[in-house]
Amino acid sequence: MPSGPEMRASDGDRDKVASVLREHYAQGRLTTEEFDERLEQLYTSKTYGELATLTYDLPDVDMRSLPETPSRAPQRATGAAGASAADKGLRAAWAVWATASGVNWIIWLIVGVTSGLDFPYPWPLWVMGPWGVVLLVSTLASAAGQSKKP
Repeated sequence: MPSGPEMRASDGDRDKVASVLREHYAQGRLTTEEFDERLEQLYTSKTYGELATLTYDLPDVDMRSLPETPSRAPQRATGAAGASAADKGLRAAWAVWATASGVNWIIWLIVGVTSGLDFPYPWPLWVMGPWGVVLLVSTLASAAGQSKKP
């Protein structure tokens, strides 16, 4: 089957072009701005033709001399990449929850102290409670899903 410019490119193809761009950047053929711009375009490219436009003005690089890049396929097959991304997302969500809860409790404390130690109803519980329950259920569901994977 011929691989024309309209054929869809794979992640491996994009990784190879990224290696070529890094090599040209390291050799001084691309400025930092050009390199960043081309990398941005690279990861939105869908076809071989779009990939070819990123290196059309650069000399050919012997792909065999470049170091081998690790394939992303095994990670996707085992779900390792998705699991670590989910873990990072949950950690970030918990950090935001803790920060927002802390800010609310500080505001509650300031209001209580400035009103002559007549503390108001603990309204921060209504902010942190439901949100925390949703995060807890999400965390437990994520942990259960990861333990079932081989």
